[in-house]
Amino acid sequence: MRLTVNRKKDRIYPDSKRVITRFFDHGEIKAKSIVTKILDMSEIEADNSLNQVLREFSKRHRNITQIFLTNYAKTYHHLSRIIGNQEISFTKKLLIGSYFTMEYSIESAALFNPSVVEHPDQTGLEAGQKRIILSFRGTGESHISSIVFRSGIIDKDHNIILDHQGNYVSEAEIIKGYEYNKKEFQNILLEHGISDGISITILDKLSDTFFYTGLKESIQKEQDTKKLNLDQKKTLKEMMWLAKSHYEVVFSLDTDISERVLFPVSRTESNGIEDARFVRFQEENGESAYYATYTAYDGYTILPKLLETKDFYHFKNLPLHGECMRDKNFALFPRKINGKYAMLSRIDGLNQYIMFSDNVTVWETAELLWEPKYTWELIQVGNCGSPIETDDGWIVISHGVGQMRKYCIGALLLDLNDPTRVIGSLKEPLIVPNEDEREGYVPNVVYSCGSIIHNGELIIPYAISDYASSFATVNVKTLISKLIEKD
Repeated sequence: MRLTVNRKKDRIYPDSKRVITRFFDHGEIKAKSIVTKILDMSEIEADNSLNQVLREFSKRHRNITQIFLTNYAKTYHHLSRIIGNQEISFTKKLLIGSYFTMEYSIESAALFNPSVVEHPDQTGLEAGQKRIILSFRGTGESHISSIVFRSGIIDKDHNIILDHQGNYVSEAEIIKGYEYNKKEFQNILLEHGISDGISITILDKLSDTFFYTGLKESIQKEQDTKKLNLDQKKTLKEMMWLAKSHYEVVFSLDTDISERVLFPVSRTESNGIEDARFVRFQEENGESAYYATYTAYDGYTILPKLLETKDFYHFKNLPLHGECMRDKNFALFPRKINGKYAMLSRIDGLNQYIMFSDNVTVWETAELLWEPKYTWELIQVGNCGSPIETDDGWIVISHGVGQMRKYCIGALLLDLNDPTRVIGSLKEPLIVPNEDEREGYVPNVVYSCGSIIHNGELIIPYAISDYASSFATVNVKTLISKLIEKD
């Protein structure tokens, strides 16, 4: 008999009103035409045109004039030959910037694959409450995905009360000042098949640790002083591609969590940031940090990546690498086990594996943990977020794909000290898409990227057919009893 699962009535739908601004690159011919026409305008014409766009958009974005100035600066390579030494008024700079700015609705298509973690701020709560942060995969035009957030409270009766959304949505300030270890960077190049004579020459000129700007300058000097063949040019381009996949971002302190969006930055994720699995990680010194594994997609290939933050304002973004960084579905355990980081994975696209490492970004070996066994998971199995620690073992919320490509949510129980050992599993799914959940962008799918325990109840946020999101709860003791139940 299937467990009793309490489906909440709460539904979180995509909101097309949530928009960010993006640089609108017209290409050289159009850009020169636009700029020339604006320079030919009188100051009165320019002022009238700017006032019109400010009336329309100043209430939709925080500091729209700064956005226009930033995008004006990005057009300089188009402007330099046209302008020469000509002085441009502040009004015309803003007006030019407005023509190189566009809105992008970050979740117009879908808001799905949620995860949940405990908020770093647990002050000011009533007894039995817990403040939480939810992350979602927001999808907009051209199916480009980003990470968006909501905050809220779980009350003593396991109800989820979401906070009111902020009025604006914005990207972070991008910081390219990541420090690289040369030996580690060289190993990553080898793994991606980007190591040859020219890459060794570049790295030999750098110190044992170097910054993105140093690598960029070294490559630029090589390009300026030597005649390179096509293979060498490709190698240098790929080195920069890999370097750009390391970055840090910082959000302004005056932004609400719901106003922060992690939108694709590097080329490796240009077509989307997919399925972030957030976990609150307990360090051995007692401090905690938040990690999230996600899949970067550039339209052709995928790259597993890792986010790290302590406060959800400042994020470090790193690629995961090693022999076992293949496919998708990586989920980090919330603490080290026997002195090593531990992670779930699905490196062959079919089975669930477990991995251990001394370095959170390097994963070289994997051990088979779970193969498809039951009828509802015969196509493939995987996790639905990081394992959850209990006195009885690690609860792994899993997913399985069965007939008609139907995704169901299940569960495993792993030994607390030796998580390579499966203590028990659900023979029937925990959550199956019901008639009210079957329709969406991808029919017949329920899916989660992370759950949490509160007051003895497991809270599972889950996606509905890759379109919207909801919640379900199940009693932890009842779930564990079912997991270890004998045939």
